[in-house]
Amino acid sequence: MVGRPTQTGARRVLVAACCGALLAAGGLLTVGGSAQASTAQLLVNPGFESGSLSGWTCSTADKVVTSPVAAGSYALSGTPAGSDFAQCAQTVAVAPNSTYTLSGQVEGSYVYLGATGTGVTASNWTPSATSWQTLSTTFTTGASTTSVQVYVHGWYGQAAFGADELSLSGPPAGGTTSTPTATASSSPTASSSPTASASPTASASPTATATTPPTDTGFRHPVYMMPLDNSPQSISDVITNSGENEFLFAFVLDSGGCTPAWDGSASSTVASDTAVLADVNAARAAGGDVAVSFGGYNGTELGTSCGSSSALAAAYQQVINKYKLTRIDLDWENGSLDANMAVRWGAIKQLEAANPSLKVTLTIPMTTIGLPDTGRDEIQQAINDGARIDRVNIMDFDFGLSAGTETAAAETVANDVVAQLEKLYGWDAATAWAHLSVQLMNGHTDQPSELFTQSTFTDLLGFVQANHAAAFSYWDVNRDRACDPSVVHNWADGACSSVTQNAYDFTKILTQFNG
Repeated sequence: MVGRPTQTGARRVLVAACCGALLAAGGLLTVGGSAQASTAQLLVNPGFESGSLSGWTCSTADKVVTSPVAAGSYALSGTPAGSDFAQCAQTVAVAPNSTYTLSGQVEGSYVYLGATGTGVTASNWTPSATSWQTLSTTFTTGASTTSVQVYVHGWYGQAAFGADELSLSGPPAGGTTSTPTATASSSPTASSSPTASASPTASASPTATATTPPTDTGFRHPVYMMPLDNSPQSISDVITNSGENEFLFAFVLDSGGCTPAWDGSASSTVASDTAVLADVNAARAAGGDVAVSFGGYNGTELGTSCGSSSALAAAYQQVINKYKLTRIDLDWENGSLDANMAVRWGAIKQLEAANPSLKVTLTIPMTTIGLPDTGRDEIQQAINDGARIDRVNIMDFDFGLSAGTETAAAETVANDVVAQLEKLYGWDAATAWAHLSVQLMNGHTDQPSELFTQSTFTDLLGFVQANHAAAFSYWDVNRDRACDPSVVHNWADGACSSVTQNAYDFTKILTQFNG
């Protein structure tokens, strides 16, 4: 979600390498051995020491300079202008099912370093590097990934940035790999292991039979809201002037020591909170309800730091108890996406046993062809571990529009996900739609090629209505207002839509959804 400008929107994606225990018949299958025999620097002209941009495809605003540099004689300098964020990119051949580390030195405000490809979206950024700063991100390629695009860029309205000493390290494409060894074990269960589970690839066959949760007929049009960040409107104003009374409050993170807190702030722990609790009570007094979203793009998600399924379940349970929740949203992004799955799904399985009425939504970012490999892996791991997902919520934006209309692109992505859910769960299309939530983003998204107007929302309302989706949602009500023209705003501002609108135009469309 947009609490600051991101490369891939509302909470974008870092694919994490995973290893450890995979639940199998008769106990645990412990996977050992090295998956990679060698690593290499895979970028051409990584430090721009050729004195040119050779090997890179760059914006016209990018150039090679002799000062400032982090090392050597040359560095990249880029100056964002208008809708051009001065990107420099390089396509690199990689090996499937392999782990890579991307790093580099950057200088400037809102500088981004990342990689994209089939099933891969990984990035890191800095809001302000007044001197050279190291950015690094790690990702694992999917079973069909053969290339990635590495990029570095600045952000709209920001000053010039610098980049130097870029590196992509990992096994070269076509490199040899060693064969993992496997030994059976009947000791620890998946829910007790603090290590990440080995997620199956998209082509792997299910190792457990999926059960179909009952259709959830409530909470049909929840709007995301940051109750303590991005200049939130008063809850009474939203309810009175938009008609919305269903809210997904975002985000609860770890403020340290497995302590749930709003936005991960030590001054806003869930235990000490009164402000969000008052909003929860106000929504319910208006006949609505509230769910809490764990995760988002920034900060430390509790499943990263709590160490065990039991500790994570206890942290989540504290939030459930505080706000008397019957619904939670798992928005595992950035380094949490498809990472530490044994701990995370072990905790969810415990929560579902302790809270029989609890509804669980898994939120997943999209690619142009639906679920990324990491998203499919997460769902398959939940099936294998016996954890129930009541709804899959797709972030049907920030995949980038290359052709056609925004409406058609969003519809195509949703239909692709339905087909993927049919395969994962063995459902028919109607059942998949009944467990699918479609989430949009109003106005400017984080991708300059995308724009969701009121008309787009209305078109997609008809689409999800006709297909009887489980829910229709969007990020977020904090942005459902026009931007103040006297103030400089980010491209995808956290507190306004950057399009011409009246207050709550988008929310009023959302509330018309009834499935």
